[in-house]
Amino acid sequence: MRRREFITLLGGAAAVWPLAARAQQSAMPVIGFLNPTSPDTMTDRLRGFREGLNDTGLVEGQNVAIDYRWADNQIDRLQALAGELVRRQVAVIATTGSSAPALAAKAATTTIPIVFNVSEDPVRLGLVASLARPGGNVTGVNFFSGELAAKRLELLRQLVPGAARVAVFVNPSNASNTETTLRDIEVAGRAGGLQIQVFNAITPREIDAAFATSMRGRPDVLFVGIDPFLSSRRVQIVQLAARHMIPAIYSGRHFAEVGGLMSYGSNLTDAYRQVGVYAGRIIKGAKPAELPVVQPSKFELVINVQTARMLGLTVPQSLLSTADEVIE
Repeated sequence: MRRREFITLLGGAAAVWPLAARAQQSAMPVIGFLNPTSPDTMTDRLRGFREGLNDTGLVEGQNVAIDYRWADNQIDRLQALAGELVRRQVAVIATTGSSAPALAAKAATTTIPIVFNVSEDPVRLGLVASLARPGGNVTGVNFFSGELAAKRLELLRQLVPGAARVAVFVNPSNASNTETTLRDIEVAGRAGGLQIQVFNAITPREIDAAFATSMRGRPDVLFVGIDPFLSSRRVQIVQLAARHMIPAIYSGRHFAEVGGLMSYGSNLTDAYRQVGVYAGRIIKGAKPAELPVVQPSKFELVINVQTARMLGLTVPQSLLSTADEVIE
């Protein structure tokens, strides 16, 4: 073969290869992943989401692509980010972190399947018609953390029996979560004869200010509401609680693992794994209207004994014996 003919043949092959690669890439289904925070605080939960996809035979970068959209704790960006995923015509939208991205996605499309994980009742939120048969294009996971305020207060009082004044931190920009938290904790507080004082925090600086203001009132304990922004600032919150020597309870083990005193709630990594499972099943042909909303059957109590000792607290044996994990 002449050199010129060989170069021409090679050039033609080179032109075909990129076309084939692009065709393969375009044929790969795309999952839109919508979250109100940022990826730097989501390592474990993203791993759970990908494990759920793997359970259905999907591997990111091999036979499925994920288009991530992060709001960086700016809730008002979620609607625009959901619109971007709809315009891209992704195969399914996974909304995680709170009810806000789920509501934004539902407002943006009635046809693209949506898989949520939310801490509140998805029927009350208007996301699904019922838990057993969601109907429409939306289903997901209800990890029930928002409704556990009374149980968290009860556990905190077991550890600090004389507690009467409770400082509560919430993020008012996450309106639905905050409404649920405050409603439940005020009911539980009245029933238990507790004085509840609420402090808002929507930025790292406001977390500092909330601690400075609340500690002047000498609360006995601290209750940190469930919220993706507050979770993303867990190291800051836990360190400030230690500095002020205030016993605190949190919504998930990710707080206790960085030094928080105690947490009670669903396993969020497992909740994200289930979102991945449902996203994968929908890509394989399942209809969201026929996939029942998943609810946890078990909640985790995690106690950090090292932090308890630092605070001068003795953890009752009744709590230690029921804890799912004790961090020494």
